[in-house]
Amino acid sequence: MEIKKLDNIPKNLVNIKKPPKELYFQGNLELLKKPKIAIVGARKASQYSRNFTLSLSSRLSKAGFVVVSGGALGIDILAHEGSFPNTIGIMANSLDYIYPKTNEKLIKKMAEESLLLSEYFKGITAHPKRFIHRNRLIITLADIVVVVEADLNSGSSQSIRIALENNKPLFVPPHRVGESLATNILLENGQAKGIFDIDNFIENMKILFETEIAPTQNNNYDEVDAVLLFCQSAPSYEEAFQKFGDKLFEYELEGKIEVKNGTVIVI
Repeated sequence: MEIKKLDNIPKNLVNIKKPPKELYFQGNLELLKKPKIAIVGARKASQYSRNFTLSLSSRLSKAGFVVVSGGALGIDILAHEGSFPNTIGIMANSLDYIYPKTNEKLIKKMAEESLLLSEYFKGITAHPKRFIHRNRLIITLADIVVVVEADLNSGSSQSIRIALENNKPLFVPPHRVGESLATNILLENGQAKGIFDIDNFIENMKILFETEIAPTQNNNYDEVDAVLLFCQSAPSYEEAFQKFGDKLFEYELEGKIEVKNGTVIVI
């Protein structure tokens, strides 16, 4: 697909520190007009974080939001996958290259049906410094930032710093003690709000942005991930059955979960 130069820099990016001089794109510019929520996090994310990302991004897409991320392995590509086609990928390379190659299939689909953005026209490959530059655009283009999982001194912790510097509302899911230290510190210090219930979070976002429910998209992550996400916390069988009923039997028969000593465990 043809690479074009954006006529106008989005207003969220105009007054930031080191604003982009130019932006190049492939895809649907109408997505820039919608409320945008960045979802970022670790490349080597836990299964809990992966399930959370797919479920959150899918539901945000169905509720009329656009998910912004960076096309990387881990949380980034799951955020794009769950929200496709309502997603914007900001690349650390020019759009005539695809990085990482592992994500090539989805990135090509995004160029056709979603939106890809880059500061670079052609002939520029991904480089560690360019990931930092890319992160500043992901965070500042978005209206809200969700950091799913981040260790101290990681690339995702740099995104946290950028969000705080730019007064972006930060949200994080809860993690167990000793996991995702950077996001747990945000919660402890009151620098981020917790997402303890995805449905409640989305309802609050709809009120904030006064959005209407968008037509149902062609993915089915919602129901699947709602069960798996809930069971990641190893609930009692009674708790899980009260919430999901007979669907719990289906998951057990399909080998997705098992029950041990009255506790539901994700396989």
